[in-house]
Amino acid sequence: MDIQKKYTEWLKKATELKAEIAAMDDDAKVDAFYKDLEFGTAGLRGVIGAGTNRMNNYTVGRATQGLADYLLKKSKTPSVAISYDSRHYSEEFARYAAAVLAQNGIKSYISDKLKPTPYLSFMVRFFGCDAGIMITASHNPAKYNGYKVYGPDGCQVTDAAAAEILGYVNGVDYFDVKAADFDTAVKNKIVRFVDVTREYLDKVYERSVGSARDVSIVYTPLNGTGCDIVPQMLNERGFKNVTIVPEQARPNGDFTTCPYPNPEKADALKLGIELAKKSGADILIGTDPDADRLGAAVKTADGYRLITGNEMGVLLIDYLFSHKKDLPKKPVVVKTIVSTDLAKVVAESYGAEVRDVLTGFKYIGEVIKKLEQKGESERFILGFEESYGYLSGSYVRDKDAVLAAMLVAEMTADYKKQGKTLSDVLDGIYSKYGRYYHRTVSFTYEGAEGAQKMKDVLAGIRKNPPATIDGSKVVESIDYLTQDKWDLPKADVLSYKAEDGSKLIIRPSGTEPLIKVYITAAVGGEQRIDTILAESKKFL
Repeated sequence: MDIQKKYTEWLKKATELKAEIAAMDDDAKVDAFYKDLEFGTAGLRGVIGAGTNRMNNYTVGRATQGLADYLLKKSKTPSVAISYDSRHYSEEFARYAAAVLAQNGIKSYISDKLKPTPYLSFMVRFFGCDAGIMITASHNPAKYNGYKVYGPDGCQVTDAAAAEILGYVNGVDYFDVKAADFDTAVKNKIVRFVDVTREYLDKVYERSVGSARDVSIVYTPLNGTGCDIVPQMLNERGFKNVTIVPEQARPNGDFTTCPYPNPEKADALKLGIELAKKSGADILIGTDPDADRLGAAVKTADGYRLITGNEMGVLLIDYLFSHKKDLPKKPVVVKTIVSTDLAKVVAESYGAEVRDVLTGFKYIGEVIKKLEQKGESERFILGFEESYGYLSGSYVRDKDAVLAAMLVAEMTADYKKQGKTLSDVLDGIYSKYGRYYHRTVSFTYEGAEGAQKMKDVLAGIRKNPPATIDGSKVVESIDYLTQDKWDLPKADVLSYKAEDGSKLIIRPSGTEPLIKVYITAAVGGEQRIDTILAESKKFL
């Protein structure tokens, strides 16, 4: 069906969106209807609005009906856990998904209010569900929302399961989806509101390491789901000197104080740093809207130092291995291939095994699952990715900023007791093991033309791969899409390593119209990063 036919059909049938559809100009039509919103391993993610390439009740309903058809082939009595974040329409989409499932006779457990993504992972495991749905667009700008699907282990669905679900989704007509009356479904107990905050936090607390509590903290939930649960956690763990950034303290889908509510970005933490400076706090902690990522800035003699995702991963590895009292034999650390190699150096110095996986926390979750199947889940110490995601323990299967906030607070307090800041500890690690410089840069390719441009760019790099990285000969080239010797699933990722240890990794984002470039400079510092980036722009 071409764009005009899709447009005409939606104008006729999508009655609740008719005014928005009728007002579209030609460019808006193309962007809204040139494709179906892609259902990948991260589920759906897109701009909120009318059209097949948008997040709305019709795309949510279609995805949910496809998931229902998939689940009913696997079980006679499947059940699904559902939660949602603070974005526009998140609660509405969550309730609509539950109503579609109810129409199919599928029981759902829906969180009593907005909750973090790791909480949803916990819900799946706690209730023994066959799947989970999290309505979130994580750290994307306010115009986005999304629909993430989890498997029965509480991990985002695997590539194979996502492909199978997609087959069912593709067989669903947008306008044939039926939903039960939500209130009636609740009355009949096929939809249940639930609250397992106590059970979830108790599991988080089992991962506690430090005992010191004398530390001053500024916290920002960035108007997201961490708003209640993180302060509750900090209070219950004995951290009493906590100040919350008032402008970002409550849920707000407009994210008015930071258009890009991502704790990876300095701008998102600007208000928090300003408040920390006024109060003299030891550390600023920020979580993204669905509270699965954590960013931090630590007080130094010169002000506040932002800690990168790679740096926090290294700090946590060093802290856990040097402070944890019940370390297992043959401990395991898991990191993504785009995360710093320094993590491997530090972890191996403590005798740990380090496993590299593809980008995406579901791959870390798969490692935990395999260890669990062998009865060795206690071997898993930490999983992390450079994009500010961390997990210790197997109680959930996704990155958990609630847990990370607890560990970072404990780590800060323990080192403060020793007269050190996290900045001091980090510099000590660099002095002992050496320093790697990293930068992640995103190149945006929006719309139909952008999608084709992304494909052309990646095809061009494959055809003419770089022979050098800023003058240093490339000694290792990996195309994870065609690789046959690496023990990893195939993925659209290109990796180049130079003789001097510098690296260039290139991959399209799975959730945004971006090509991400990960640059590592083993020598030359930030200036070398600038040079490699300038060189990379020639083919991106």
